[in-house]
Amino acid sequence: MTQKRTLVIGELNADLIVTGLPRLPTLGEELTCDGFERRMGSSSAIFAVNLANLGVQVDFLGVVGHDDTGRFVVQQVANGSVGTENVIWRDGVQTGITISLSFAHERAMITYPGSIENLTLDDIDLDLLSEYDHLHVASYFLQRGLQPGLKELFKRALVDDLTVSFDPGWDPQASWGEELFEILQYTTVFLPNESEALALSGAADVETALRRLQRRVPFTVAKLGMKGAAALDAEGSFISAPAYQVNVADTTGAGDSFDAGFVYAYLFENYPLRDALQFANARGALAVTRVGGTVPAPSASEVDAFITEHRKL
Repeated sequence: MTQKRTLVIGELNADLIVTGLPRLPTLGEELTCDGFERRMGSSSAIFAVNLANLGVQVDFLGVVGHDDTGRFVVQQVANGSVGTENVIWRDGVQTGITISLSFAHERAMITYPGSIENLTLDDIDLDLLSEYDHLHVASYFLQRGLQPGLKELFKRALVDDLTVSFDPGWDPQASWGEELFEILQYTTVFLPNESEALALSGAADVETALRRLQRRVPFTVAKLGMKGAAALDAEGSFISAPAYQVNVADTTGAGDSFDAGFVYAYLFENYPLRDALQFANARGALAVTRVGGTVPAPSASEVDAFITEHRKL
């Protein structure tokens, strides 16, 4: 069990997950579904709970409103063994909500940001960073209040000898501006999915995207969904690990579960790159067999047992 302390700074919202839809609805019609769940949402919170279940001490800093949704998500984070003492309860805002339409291998989402946009650098005591070993931030494009201060936050984290992981999420405006590269130079590991890596780099394939990003970003891992994951090692060799074939119940939180697995294996436990990708892929595979990104989040021993079992197949 690693003793690394991690601070996750980011968004808190609830996920309303709809499963069993035959297809996306069109305007003017009504569809029925097979399942509906209310779960703790947010890329950042799902990462936090997944990392805590791997034995890491994790604390969360974010903003919620004084409402039922805020109380629900904070309790869910706390139930996941994540510290919530740094969560900010703010008057006059509603806690964010994401409606997730989940299909076998993909999902569509609608998000009401609410309190997600309320967190700013002024809400963060930068001296707090010295108490931690690692910082994780996700959903950059939803966190409009934090965006202007993220570069300063990451710079301070590196000064205090923290490692920094960053999962950007999708840019709703599809602009992928230059300011993102200004932030990425201060990360330890950048964790986009395939679409994000291609859009940001302007490349047509993953290996080219990784090589272009390598010129400006210290280290990038690309999540490839059903194709697994890939990265460039220290010598510039393209390293990939295939995905595990499982029965998919819900893809919500799969990428965040992968992120937690990779940070744990590669940064905290010093796994070789290919093994870390394999561990993270297993973590993501286990996540999609269950509805919601964290319930229940598998332990390190469960992930190891899953990998061992699939080696026999």
